[in-house]
Amino acid sequence: MAFENLSEKLQNVFKKLTGKGLLSEADMKAALREVRFALLEADVNFRVVKDFTKAVEARAVGAEVMNSLTPGQTVIKIVNEELVRMMGSEGVEPKLLPRNEVTVFMMVGLQGSGKTTHAAKIAGLLRRKKSRNPLLAACDIYRPGAVEQLKINGAKLGIPVFERGTSVSPVEIAQAAYEEASRRGYNLLIIDTAGRLHIDDEMMNELVAIKEAVPVTQTLLVVDAMTGQDAVNVASAFDAQIGVDGLVITKCDGDTRGGAALSARAVTGKPIFYAGMGEKLDEIEAFQPQRMASRILGMGDVLSLIEKAEALEMSEEEAKNLTKKIKKAEFDLEDFLEQMRQMQKMGGLSEILKMIPGMGQKIRNAQMPDERSLKRVEAIILSMTPQERRKPSIITPSRKHRIAAGCGQTVVEVNRLLKQFEQSRQMMKQMSGRMGRRGRMPFGNLFG
Repeated sequence: MAFENLSEKLQNVFKKLTGKGLLSEADMKAALREVRFALLEADVNFRVVKDFTKAVEARAVGAEVMNSLTPGQTVIKIVNEELVRMMGSEGVEPKLLPRNEVTVFMMVGLQGSGKTTHAAKIAGLLRRKKSRNPLLAACDIYRPGAVEQLKINGAKLGIPVFERGTSVSPVEIAQAAYEEASRRGYNLLIIDTAGRLHIDDEMMNELVAIKEAVPVTQTLLVVDAMTGQDAVNVASAFDAQIGVDGLVITKCDGDTRGGAALSARAVTGKPIFYAGMGEKLDEIEAFQPQRMASRILGMGDVLSLIEKAEALEMSEEEAKNLTKKIKKAEFDLEDFLEQMRQMQKMGGLSEILKMIPGMGQKIRNAQMPDERSLKRVEAIILSMTPQERRKPSIITPSRKHRIAAGCGQTVVEVNRLLKQFEQSRQMMKQMSGRMGRRGRMPFGNLFG
């Protein structure tokens, strides 16, 4: 996650606070100083950091904390609430017209921000979640391969792409695409426009011309979370010149400081509509400030996990049987392989466990399975006998040599898998205890 370093630093600050029975004003000021440094290091806009820490301090050094029986927890609660406020309090999604009209989204942003990919992602998301019938319009005629990329993404999702090659002007393509959508019953048109390496008049004039030629419902600015403070400057410039209704933050899963996503809403006043959480076309989610704040503070994000789990097709009986196995420590290698396959669809085991409250630090300390090595894991497990898969404790050194030879791996790899399996089994037991009896929970009621 983009905020992993920030999350770890904030959790370390809070650990010091919760370890104390009473908090003095000096304790609070020292903690807030560390919070301020952590936010600045994460590339959050300095004015935003100043306003944020001022708001937290006003509440944290007052009676609300000093009179609390659990002052450390109260501080965390205040920081959480202020983070949510900074990111917009409530989740906001782009405006959709009635189904008998054509909603038009125009995607804008700099080259490389992810416009083309996220045009397709949003089309797929709104088809799944809002039952929209989308059409994609390829209006980036300048970047080599842009039209083809949109066509490939559209084909993967089964969404049609309207294009006229690279010799027709983007304005004409947009107009023709709108007419096509109106004539053929598409009620969502997403226009993928051209970007540049930097903001220039030519690009802006073209975007203005498209908005004048087509009744754009919402203009979505795509911003790369890895661009840091430049993301805020880009957002401000686009809004001033063409008008922006909301933001799409991409690469929120990358190795980045992530402060742009926290700053953008506060600086521009524009809501963040969506967050791109990975490279796959279904790895996008509606931006929810409360959920994002919970992730940053290491409090988990069970609601997002439940939504991800909806994609898994597991019968009630299968869920109950797996629940019993986990609780009785009977979770075996066959279950492990099946769950790795299932959880791969949800972003991998590590990402899932990060969404469980209190599990983030354990994930960092544990050697988790490498999701990219699923094929190797499959080969090793399928080289075992059914008895070995169901009872890994019987796998002796001689059996390990046979398994390794059977799948073309080394004994070291077999040992690594068995160690990872045991760690995962313990994690699953902890998750089972944490999730307990809270009604319908992730993995198709797996822990309910």
